[in-house]
Amino acid sequence: MQRFQNYILGQWVDGSGVETPLYNAITGIQFGEVSSAGIDFGEVLDYGRKKGDALRKMTFQERGRMLKALALFLLDRKEKYYQISALTGATKVDSWIDIEGGIGNLFANASLRRQFADLPYHIDGVAAPLSKNGTFIGHHIMVPKEGVAVHINAFNFPIWGMLEKIAVNLMAGVPAIVKPSEHTCYLTEVMVRDIIESRILPEGSLQLICGLGRGILDAVDTPDTITFTGSAVTGKLLKALPQIAEKSVSFNLEADSLNATILGQAAVPGTEEFDLFVKECVKEMTIKAGQKCTAVRRIIVPEKLIDEVESAISSRLSGVKIGDPTVEGVRMGALATKMQLERVSESVKTLSKEQQLVFGDLDNFEVIGAKREDGFFFGPILFRNEDPLNTRSVHEIEAFGPVATIMPYKDLADAIELAKLGKGSLVSSIVTPDNKEALDYVVGAASTHGRILVLNKDCAKESTGHGSPMPLLTHGGPGRAGGGEEMGGKRGILHYLQRTAIQGHPTTITAITNQYQIGSEMTEAKPHVFRKHFEELVVGETVFTHKHTVTDADIVNFANVSGDNFYAHMDETALEGTIFESRVAHGYFILSKAAGLFVDPKKGPVLLNYGIEDARFTKPVYPGTTIGVRFTVKEKVDQEKRSPEDIAKGIVKFLVDVYDQTGETVALATILTMVKKLNQE
Repeated sequence: MQRFQNYILGQWVDGSGVETPLYNAITGIQFGEVSSAGIDFGEVLDYGRKKGDALRKMTFQERGRMLKALALFLLDRKEKYYQISALTGATKVDSWIDIEGGIGNLFANASLRRQFADLPYHIDGVAAPLSKNGTFIGHHIMVPKEGVAVHINAFNFPIWGMLEKIAVNLMAGVPAIVKPSEHTCYLTEVMVRDIIESRILPEGSLQLICGLGRGILDAVDTPDTITFTGSAVTGKLLKALPQIAEKSVSFNLEADSLNATILGQAAVPGTEEFDLFVKECVKEMTIKAGQKCTAVRRIIVPEKLIDEVESAISSRLSGVKIGDPTVEGVRMGALATKMQLERVSESVKTLSKEQQLVFGDLDNFEVIGAKREDGFFFGPILFRNEDPLNTRSVHEIEAFGPVATIMPYKDLADAIELAKLGKGSLVSSIVTPDNKEALDYVVGAASTHGRILVLNKDCAKESTGHGSPMPLLTHGGPGRAGGGEEMGGKRGILHYLQRTAIQGHPTTITAITNQYQIGSEMTEAKPHVFRKHFEELVVGETVFTHKHTVTDADIVNFANVSGDNFYAHMDETALEGTIFESRVAHGYFILSKAAGLFVDPKKGPVLLNYGIEDARFTKPVYPGTTIGVRFTVKEKVDQEKRSPEDIAKGIVKFLVDVYDQTGETVALATILTMVKKLNQE
């Protein structure tokens, strides 16, 4: 009997006794066991907090490269995970979502490093002026919390559930303790062994509890973060624990919900949207055998089309082959555990009291390549509810398996009301070719849904579907769905950072943020900044350029070159009733002339200028105005080499401050340059 272990305090350990036997979902045969009994969870949490200092000291660029390296490492070993995933009842498609979808989260979060400074902490937003003369300003920084992220995950995605969460906290610089479901933890354990053996993560960044984990939340403290994915009932019980409230521990709850999909009124039989709707409903019922927190549970259709929808979905369901996922042609495997089989069966029996069963049979369905009575198989069940506004069980009871209910609506307002009866969902979708209908549904239903998919023929080919949360979009929902929010790209990372307001002189705030703040001390660059390599440049270094007096000829010549003959530049007789005193120079001429003033034209470390950000024209420039430029190193962002042959370089942001003879700023912009490094190794 294989014994699956916990990884804590830098080593693999067994718990005492046997807490949970592990079974093959296809054959029902026990193959393993697991326990976390006897583990001192206070010691485990404290170890993570202390060891987490190594992660916190890494910059966002270093953490991002670390995640990318880990993703590539795991992708090379993916076939091993597929073989073990089949024991959970998952088909190849189910496993792909779990395994490669999870690894994809690592890649997606690794790419977010480009949205952060090359610092261990994040500079949030822009400076706030707090004084008349500009000697006192405010800003915000966000530092990694000095705790651990405790992730309590559900049984349905043993890999995705772990990777989608740790990708975010590791990117933020916070270590994690992962507690997967004890029933499918064996798959998580196999991957964690590879992660630990890779030595890509600093020691203490990841610990694993494979057993029941009883008492894991007893020792949580203020800087810790808890995430829970699973049933709403269990999640709310955990969230109400006194130590969590007393210590203000962050708790993110993502609960299973009664998600709805709506067929638009224009998506009639014969349209591509009708076919897409039917296909999506069947897919959501059968992928992972319906064991997804985002699966469709309520199918809401125009009352005039309910018969056609029922017939079409039933027809497709009848072609779904159930059985051993390793057998060719099998499209749906088993439920993950015997306990899950019993729970879904009970839910179906309760739902049967108020709904009409129109497809499926609890006791009579074919299983290919296995014995139905041995494994944890459950055939698709489709209900029909003719009076959904007056029957509540369909909006309150979730059968966490291949079970859904069709119900009619009279008009779109009726459909929105039905969707909202789920009392908060992770996701809803509408399939419609009518963009006005899509707009009305989204605006009407958004308050009770964490995500809404609008599906039509134009996006269907590339759509990820109703049930797929994406790492760059938020995942969570209000009410029954838990009221939490995770992932969401950069937003998810910020959940693990503590935002702190800072105040002081611009020079001091520049030193703290490593970003030049307007009003900060400027050091004259000697030699010119374009003569310096990336490592040699210092934030605050400034080139004070020669000056240029703008003439009528400048304006005319720029109009001829650019083709911009806007009246304010070219027709002085048309200025009555405008804010201009006379013809005014083009804003883009001012920036172009500024470049002519600040550029050092000789070949040097600057490889290219690839963009302009935050360009603003703050004061009209008339003929006779004399302009100069303060050209300042604003921020530096390191870049890794893409290959050994690549040029070692970094990104430097320069503040372009164009001012007139009175000293007032007339234009501001940030240019982005790619600058060669001195060290090419």
